[in-house]
Amino acid sequence: IEDKVIAAEIARLEAAAGVTEAGATAEEEVSTISLTEFQKMDLRTARVVAAEPIPKATRLLKLQVQMGEETRQLVAGIAQHYKPEELIGKTVIVVANLEPAKIRGVESQGMLLAVRDGDRLSLVTTDKEVASGKPVS
Repeated sequence: IEDKVIAAEIARLEAAAGVTEAGATAEEEVSTISLTEFQKMDLRTARVVAAEPIPKATRLLKLQVQMGEETRQLVAGIAQHYKPEELIGKTVIVVANLEPAKIRGVESQGMLLAVRDGDRLSLVTTDKEVASGKPVS
């Protein structure tokens, strides 16, 4: 897959998440959803057990995360902000019921939550030790 195709997919995902080019939330463009719609999202804790760069992709990392008894593979556009070894052992928040997608030929079975503040990106993590696979409420 060409870099321009990946960039277009990342831009599409960021737009879906309400992120503008400047990295700020596009609040004026975000519509409200009902509690019922929100409850359809399955947000869960996941522990990163492995991370590695994806060849020929400067922005992507392939992660293996443990969610309870299940291990999933995620592709995340965080390589410019995190080294793979920094992620091992972190408890992150994952959208667990997102439809799987192939990115650079690698299947991604969920999405990490992160916050962009200008040029910085910060993963959404737990402030205390919690088990993996727990639902976020």
